[in-house]
Parts: sequence; C-alpha cells; structure tokens
Amino acid sequence: MARFKVFGGINPANVAHADSVVVIGLGRFGQALALELMETGVDVLGIDANEDIVQSLNGQLTHVVQGDSTREDTLRQLAVPEFDRAVVAIGTDIESSLLTTSLLLRFPIQEIWAKAVSDAHGAILDQLGVHHVVYPEKDMGKRVAHLVRGRMQDYIEVGDDFALVKTSPPADIIGKALGDTKVRARHGVTVAAVRPPGQPWTYATAETVLHAGDTILVTGSIQEAEAFGQLASNHATRGGREKD
Repeated sequence: MARFKVFGGINPANVAHADSVVVIGLGRFGQALALELMETGVDVLGIDANEDIVQSLNGQLTHVVQGDSTREDTLRQLAVPEFDRAVVAIGTDIESSLLTTSLLLRFPIQEIWAKAVSDAHGAILDQLGVHHVVYPEKDMGKRVAHLVRGRMQDYIEVGDDFALVKTSPPADIIGKALGDTKVRARHGVTVAAVRPPGQPWTYATAETVLHAGDTILVTGSIQEAEAFGQLASNHATRGGREKD
C-alpha cells in the first residue's frame, strides 16, 4: 500500500534521469532551491510530509509528492534510488533529516547535499558521510555581516580564505590603466571584471581604464578583498559629503 500522495498524475520514476534532482523538504530553503532548479531547466521531484505545502507547489515542480521520507519503502516506490543527485532540505526536524539522509546514503546516489541547522547537526551529517553539508542560515549570516561591515555591493566567500567582491573602484585607481595602478602589489587583490554604467560585464586587462561609476569584481583573500571594498566605500562617502 502506498504511503504517499502523488500530485500531478505523473509517475515519479519518469522524473529520474541524468539532469534531475530530488529535493526532500520543501520549506523556505527547499522551495527556493527547487524553484531555482526549475528556472534553470532542471527537472525536480519534490517530497514533503506537509500536504498544504505540496499542494501549493503542484504545477510548479516537475513532480511533487506528499510522503514520509524516513521510510525506505516510500523512497523506493518514488524511485529516489534512481536519481543521481539529491538534496535533504529538512531543517525543523533534525531526526527526520538524519534518518532521511542515512537512507539516501544506502542508495547509489552519486551526489547528496544536506542542510544543517547547527554545527552539531552538520558534524553528524559529516560523520554519516554526506558528500556536501550546507549551512544556509549560517552562510548567509556571514555574507551579510561582511556586506554590512565593508559596505560592498556583494560578497561571495570561496573556500576558507578567498573571496569575490562586487564593489566600486577607489579613487587611486580611477582614470589609470590597471597595469599602471599596481593594484595587486598595493592591495593584494585582482580586478577580474568591470561593468560601466548601462553596459555588460567585460574581463579586465592590464589596459583596462576604470572610471567613476564603474562596478568591478575583485578577487583576493577575505581580509584584503574586504579592505579594498572599504576603500571604495570611504571614497564614495567622502564624495557625498563634499557634494553636500
């Protein structure tokens, strides 16, 4: 007897193919992830225990099912073992997260991502052997903290000590070819790309000349990239005060 409720009338097994993902847990993080995958052309089988959530997503995902993901027979009937990629996005019920993840690890799924809501939760997921443990709230909190502290336009941490920063050029490199600014030697960062107002992004070269109003992408260590972003912020603040 089936222990799940299918919405949409499609056999879940038909969703399992090379370019498809099963997302288990359709809360805020799971929904955002599943819908973004759909936007990029990836087929998604969504599974959640809450019927109201599942009904609200009916028609928005390739397939959506109400079911208990902690039961192996349910996952097998939904053809979950046939997927190459799976995401456990359960956050509010750590026991269900761990039980579901341990079941997925028994299947021949090539890549498994699991959401952790705490360091302890993440440590257990690591011990289980999860391929990718993600901390959405923690990572977003760190990112916003860097943005607030450095006043950068955007900030992405890459690895333990490397960052990609979207910012404005400080005054000391405006109007000069990048090769003449010695920006890497002086600030420890590399200007990777530039976008003039109203124009597309282009790769930066030694001949690129930056202008006020440009937006740039800078790479470097977290400390140096953040410090460079602060230079741009200080320049903009002084310029605003002078105009006043």
